[in-house]
Amino acid sequence: MGLNEKPLSTLHEKASYDLGDFEVPTGREEAWRFTPLSRLKGLHSGKAEAVGHVRVDVDAAPEVTVETVGRDDARVGKSFMPTDRVSAQAWNSFEKATVITVPREAVTSKATVLTLTGEPAGNGGAAYGHIVVKVEPLAEAVVVLDHRGSAVYADNIEFVVGEGASLKVVSLQDWADDAVHVSHHHAQLAKDSTFRSFVVTLGGDLVRLSPSVTYTAPGGDADMSGVYFVDAGQHLEHRLLVDHSQPNCKSNVDYRGALQGEAAHAVWIGDVIIRVEAEGTDTYELNRNLILTDGARADSVPNLEILTGEVAGAGHASASGRLDDEHIFYLQARGIPHDEARRLVVRGFLGQLIEKIEIDEIRERVLGALEAELSR
Repeated sequence: MGLNEKPLSTLHEKASYDLGDFEVPTGREEAWRFTPLSRLKGLHSGKAEAVGHVRVDVDAAPEVTVETVGRDDARVGKSFMPTDRVSAQAWNSFEKATVITVPREAVTSKATVLTLTGEPAGNGGAAYGHIVVKVEPLAEAVVVLDHRGSAVYADNIEFVVGEGASLKVVSLQDWADDAVHVSHHHAQLAKDSTFRSFVVTLGGDLVRLSPSVTYTAPGGDADMSGVYFVDAGQHLEHRLLVDHSQPNCKSNVDYRGALQGEAAHAVWIGDVIIRVEAEGTDTYELNRNLILTDGARADSVPNLEILTGEVAGAGHASASGRLDDEHIFYLQARGIPHDEARRLVVRGFLGQLIEKIEIDEIRERVLGALEAELSR
């Protein structure tokens, strides 16, 4: 399938399944200017041979169907089209896809957990994958994506949410220190459907996630939250796109990060498009970064493109700064040691979002990982 004739926006003009439609990035392109291409291990250039392996283990709710299918399955790629070269490389390189189906009107009794474990190939190769989560009309489900181990990995994930359905997703990037992960998460929302995603990015040498949302009918509601903690030398990048092309839909984006250590680098790009036909849209996006030490850097770029004057609400905000000395002083004045006061401030900053994770085990795991980061 060739190039999509209809541009996604002035910011995302190209969409295609054909790898040849995307030139190898040089780093001068807007979409790649923050990403250290030399650390992608060839995922962007085609030099990363598909000889690595990421094992996918599924602990499914009893109401859910789990299938491993070939790339010719009609459900694979139906809601999604790659918008950059790595996404197209992953599309053309995966062999088997995992398809999760939640049947009509089902309410799952527990979360469906997909554990993706990197298994080093030992020869510098990469792994590629594809996952489809299909929630049929009026169904409700919770899905967890738990990434761990060591890998050079690129994948695409489709969330297809049917009419009146509800899907909650937690994506945890807890990779080993040497891992490289580039992923596109795409959610397609039908009429009156609800999508809630929570992204936690902690591990890996370089992680670049691109969550996106589109609507096929009025009434869709998307809430996208995320937290990340960047250590010395890490590059963690989140690039979001919410494409409002239907009337009376909602979206809310809230990502927060903390950075410490030399060359710790966080990138957050938030693109929201409100098209001419999307009257009554209600949207807001927010990114906040807390820089804990010298040598860390946060790049935050919110973009809001409004093509209609009939909106219910539209706004964005971004802020990056250091720990507030007054907050630390206030706590120290009440007998709390400096290091503990510092931890309390960071926990409060990120904890407001972490508390939104409804799965107790995952929430406690994230809080424990945050404590470990802060104690370094």
